[in-house]
Amino acid sequence: MSGATRWPVYKGASFNLWDPETGEYYASVNAEEITRHLQEKRRRQSRTRNSVFFGTPESDLSDPATLRCQSARIAFRDVTNATNQRTVICTLIPPGRVLTHQAPYIVFSGDRREEAYLLGIMSSVPFDWFARRTVEGHLTFGILNSLPVPCGESSSPLRGRVIELAGRLGAHDERFADWAAEVGVPVGSLREEPARLDAIHELDALVALLYGLTESELVHVFETFHRGWDYEPRLHEVLRHYRRWEWRA
Repeated sequence: MSGATRWPVYKGASFNLWDPETGEYYASVNAEEITRHLQEKRRRQSRTRNSVFFGTPESDLSDPATLRCQSARIAFRDVTNATNQRTVICTLIPPGRVLTHQAPYIVFSGDRREEAYLLGIMSSVPFDWFARRTVEGHLTFGILNSLPVPCGESSSPLRGRVIELAGRLGAHDERFADWAAEVGVPVGSLREEPARLDAIHELDALVALLYGLTESELVHVFETFHRGWDYEPRLHEVLRHYRRWEWRA
């Protein structure tokens, strides 16, 4: 089908932390054909009780525009290891992308601001530190679901700041415009250094505070995170933000 729209098929290496597209793909597919296939597959799975799509409203099942591949979503690498520089590697991927089993995604049906919050938590060093205690070769949903996620009060300024930073970091470009509008953040506002890196460091500090970590415990997380890594420059910046936010925790 010459001229037909084709979508990239993502594998784990197709994305990185806060990077929705590395340019390395598994394959590409005809968008119309894969949409039809996924629509039929979702309809079948909606009748299976252990499927995440069980109970999907008929209005969604009959509308291909509601397929997950039509909107931004959180994906993560399945193949990973506790000895890697990072174990939990996730990001917000743009619409029009299909994923292999090595790049599972999170089906999120709630407020997009809550999705941005989860993205911020999962992308942090403190969350990754917890994961490294369990992961051996694969980050399965069984392991992921067992990892602690701090809730935080809905009115907490720390929670609100995590949503803002994760939203701005995740909304990489105009492909994420709809998602960004629901979160309430601008598109492409944290693509340049040093602002981007500073936001990542601030997220580490905010997540540590939401977990209730003391300063000494946060230092321990960095000291024991990865053997041989030069953590001190990053820790220095994270502690700067930690101390600035600590009184509001």
